[in-house]
Amino acid sequence: MAQQVNVSFVDDLDGGEAEGTVSFALDGRTYEIDLSRQNVAKLRDIVAPYVDAGRKTSGATRTPRRVSNTSSDREHNQAIREWAQAQGLTVSTRGRLSSEALEAYEARNEVPAVEAPASVEPAKQSRRKSKVSKVPKPTFSGVPA
Repeated sequence: MAQQVNVSFVDDLDGGEAEGTVSFALDGRTYEIDLSRQNVAKLRDIVAPYVDAGRKTSGATRTPRRVSNTSSDREHNQAIREWAQAQGLTVSTRGRLSSEALEAYEARNEVPAVEAPASVEPAKQSRRKSKVSKVPKPTFSGVPA
């Protein structure tokens, strides 16, 4: 039995035949919509003033930055500030911590790497003579030695 499958490209706005897919982004989210040639022209006409006035980005859409406001983050930052001040570093009492303070805080427990000497000679094996005990041998009365 033979089958014939017809795939139609449908305009997402009016249900007519679509000519292609248009991608656009708004508020950090990217959208795609299948549109007819007429609806593509309408969309481009509507957004043209905004596109003309806007700045072109690198192409990747940005997602909003996560703003940390938890009490544990604040406590951690306060601990870093106190440690940095004790080390003599200049740290603001509020706001973002400097990269210098953060790097120093993270490196505070690192053990410096020990460098191997430039040339290492194999250790010489010393031949030790075993020491003979100078404790006198026991003697028993009546038994010949």
